[in-house]
Amino acid sequence: MIVDERLVTYINSLDTGNTKVLDEIEREALDTYVPIIRKEMQSFLKLLLAMTRPKRILEVGTAVGYSAILMAEYTPDPCEIVTIENYEKRIPIARENFRRAGREDCITLIEGDAAEVLPTLSEPFDFIFMDAAKGQYIHFLPEIFRLLKTGGTLVSDNVLQDGDIIESHYAVTRRNRTIYKRMREYLYELTHREDLVTAVLPVGDGVTVSTKKEP
Repeated sequence: MIVDERLVTYINSLDTGNTKVLDEIEREALDTYVPIIRKEMQSFLKLLLAMTRPKRILEVGTAVGYSAILMAEYTPDPCEIVTIENYEKRIPIARENFRRAGREDCITLIEGDAAEVLPTLSEPFDFIFMDAAKGQYIHFLPEIFRLLKTGGTLVSDNVLQDGDIIESHYAVTRRNRTIYKRMREYLYELTHREDLVTAVLPVGDGVTVSTKKEP
């Protein structure tokens, strides 16, 4: 927990909820221990969508489709969403959830490893949501940057690793050290590129919001 738990509980108590189908999918995901974006991240994402009004959205990491449906539901204007997922067991669940939400027409799910799928995409996106394997963010970044439209928004979730990101390398459990190292590289790259403006925020498990500057 990055922010005081009582404070997060209070903030989340102010949330007005989502659509009925999203609430159902959220309950099902929590019951089956499928990770989905946290309540405070949901609110933040809805705010960003209302501000940026994207027409084309790319999501890296579909899981059961919760965040893709949320983006479809809360983007003010009609939009096209492309989402990538590699975990075979979750793909049919995501497709069924898109059907339940009546969003098959605007959400395209591409099956496969994002490292292989991203180079095959060509048309730029004006909003990209990164919520996949944390240790891969740094490897995805060159293709993500290529696909991000100038003036577009890149949102990366779960970047502070429950606060581990500020710990010494030796204080992090051995199995998490590679992810820790790669995430610190990712955060440094986002915040030090001259062609990006990035804020790192303690929302949920940490989020970055970046915009691509004019060349």
